Amino acid sequence: MQDAHAQPRPLGGRILTVPVAILTVLTLVGFYYIAKRYYFGIGAVANVNPGYPWGIWVAFDVIVGPAIGCGGFAMALLTYVLNQGKYHPIMRPALLGGLFGYTLAGVAVMIDLGRYFNSLNLLLPWYLNTNSIMLETALCVMAYVAVLWIEFSPAFLERFGLSRIRLFMERFMFVIIALGVLLPTMHQSALGTILAVNESKLPPLWWTQLLPVLYLISAIAMGYSIVAFEATLVSRGFRLQSELPLLSSIGRIILWLVVAFMVVRIGVIVINGNLGLAFEPTRAALLFWVETFMFGAAIALLSADRLRRTERYIFLSACALLLGGTFYRLDSYLIAYQGSPGWRYFPSVPELMITIGLVSLHVLLFILFCKLLPVLSNPPRRAAEGLAS
Repeated sequence: MQDAHAQPRPLGGRILTVPVAILTVLTLVGFYYIAKRYYFGIGAVANVNPGYPWGIWVAFDVIVGPAIGCGGFAMALLTYVLNQGKYHPIMRPALLGGLFGYTLAGVAVMIDLGRYFNSLNLLLPWYLNTNSIMLETALCVMAYVAVLWIEFSPAFLERFGLSRIRLFMERFMFVIIALGVLLPTMHQSALGTILAVNESKLPPLWWTQLLPVLYLISAIAMGYSIVAFEATLVSRGFRLQSELPLLSSIGRIILWLVVAFMVVRIGVIVINGNLGLAFEPTRAALLFWVETFMFGAAIALLSADRLRRTERYIFLSACALLLGGTFYRLDSYLIAYQGSPGWRYFPSVPELMITIGLVSLHVLLFILFCKLLPVLSNPPRRAAEGLAS
């Protein structure tokens, strides 16, 4: 395991590689359709309608994206709140993933809003509807995006040698970190509350008054899972020292979070007398079992101590949980969601390409930031082997 006090540094290396080129092309295609959306209107590219006012941009980019981007939030809970300093080496890359996850979710909201120019009304007190849960959600996202950029700013200051400004900011960084824990807690639970007040639109296998709790627990679990997912890909892709000792420890935390999530979710279904719906030949039952299988696979992989100490199985468990959490959110916000009678929705090709373009931009920026800024602190494998010998 690497030194908890190892200094992050830019990876360097070639910028224009085959993966970067592919991601750039996909991003440009996405931005072509974004430009088309703004020039011709949202109806020219999206299949949203009065019965389904939100589509794949909201369900995936705005609901799933920030949950996957909870790595920084989850690691802040562990590193700063619980004072587990040994996780410091993976704090900054986790923060970077969260930075792009939340920022691009905000971009997706601006694409999805019909009258996006009215979004500034959120900052005008006389327009605020203080009884709206969506107001809390929007304000939390706006504030947290700003907090994430401030929290990540030391990487820019280190890169450009602005040490005095960095030292000054560190005196007040505890306030930013506290906000970085509070705001996503409010936001993720608020996403569940939005569905909790839409009881008539959600099948009984998903609706419960505990949706805020379920959304928060699953978001934290997905945050730790994306840390494991990204750390494995980064160490393999850039040939860096493995983070397995830290990831194995995180695996135990993920296990307990997933178990807690499943106990609450299944328990609520049983208590409400809706378990029989899971065994009926319906689409809702099929979607429920797909989610349950993914969460169960993550629990099975993480329960065995021998498997949890293997990088491959840590990675597979992270994939299973990320898929389970993604399906849970897509089902509750879109696939299982019951729109107004007489209306149907299926995403158009431009909608899908915009979503793919935003995801590609996320990955592209993550790679570029790792190469140009001090983000990663684990050394190359050869260097690590030389130090060990």
